[in-house]
Amino acid sequence: MNSPIASHFRGRLTTQVRRVLPAYIVVVCLVVFFANVHFFTTPLRAASKYKRELRYQQAPMTAGTVIPPKIWQTWKTGPLTFEQRDSDVAKTWPAKNPDHRYEVLTDSNDEQYVEWHYGPHGLNRPDIVDLYRNINITIVKADLLRYLVMYAEGGVYADIDVEAIRPIHRFIPDHYNKEDVDMIIGIEIDEPAFANHPILGPKSRSFCQWTFAAKPHLPVMMRLVENIQEWIQELAREKDVLMSELHLDFDEIITGTGPSAFTAAVLEQMKVQNHGNPVPWDTFHDLVESKLQNGILVLNVESFAAGQGHSDSGNHGSRGALVKHHYHASGWPTLHPRHNHPMYGEVERCNWEPFCVAEWDKNVAEWDLLSKEEQGQRLALKQQNP
Repeated sequence: MNSPIASHFRGRLTTQVRRVLPAYIVVVCLVVFFANVHFFTTPLRAASKYKRELRYQQAPMTAGTVIPPKIWQTWKTGPLTFEQRDSDVAKTWPAKNPDHRYEVLTDSNDEQYVEWHYGPHGLNRPDIVDLYRNINITIVKADLLRYLVMYAEGGVYADIDVEAIRPIHRFIPDHYNKEDVDMIIGIEIDEPAFANHPILGPKSRSFCQWTFAAKPHLPVMMRLVENIQEWIQELAREKDVLMSELHLDFDEIITGTGPSAFTAAVLEQMKVQNHGNPVPWDTFHDLVESKLQNGILVLNVESFAAGQGHSDSGNHGSRGALVKHHYHASGWPTLHPRHNHPMYGEVERCNWEPFCVAEWDKNVAEWDLLSKEEQGQRLALKQQNP
């Protein structure tokens, strides 16, 4: 038999539970949501990506236009305070192309440029402005800036350590109609035999992004910018740090913002403009002269990347070499090291020479079979006899 007192407390307890239950449910839901935020937001990101893809599929309105006569470079300072080596190389661009506007964006005016062209005065993309502001990695910022400039205004972009050997009008062979060329790119690495190599594979087939040209507002450029935006935000989530706190290695930069990212975006856009049919790398392998693929003119490796000692790149003295990359401004790998085996160093030192790469792979495979003690002994011996 229930007493009146027990019934009273049970009634009060039930009333209190009813009062606080909604709050408990909200708290539990919030905990579950934030613990699984990636799961819940995946459909939203997928929908956003689908909308992006629809925009990329819209053919660029470039009929009757040509690549603007503008030359862009980016550097720490402006031309008046260049070091002699930078000045000597940079001067070749306006000297060989007096009919082109020449401009250098610097560390002191780059953010203003992005804010003007992508803020309320321009394309009204505050997300892109915030992205650029929040990146603290110099090489990533430099990669992103060239893509933003080329989307906003178009023209020709060249790294500060790239020398113009031939005038820009030589970039498009005479048998092409300049109005049909939306973009000009050159092959950098053409070593598909290494496609399955665990380290070299992602870098074995790529287009050069130290020099390229484009009409403004091409979908491929915005595709590239938004690919970088998505990649860097996802990487920050995975590493559980703010975007401004990210630290990246060599391969992350190459695949995230550098030549591999550039190549992936170009091939994705070629597929879209090729009615959804993929354009395989074989289309450009061992390219003798050039190929116009869906408005994108692909030049052979000698054009922008001569003298590399791989990919049948030829030399700078040939008639087909258009630019010369001096590499003196390419010190960023020292801050973002490559994969470095403690005993055998970097496989990139082989410079794509098959025998050298095979020997490196063999040595590393044998190393992995050694005991920790024997590995330590060999490393100690190496330090004694470098």
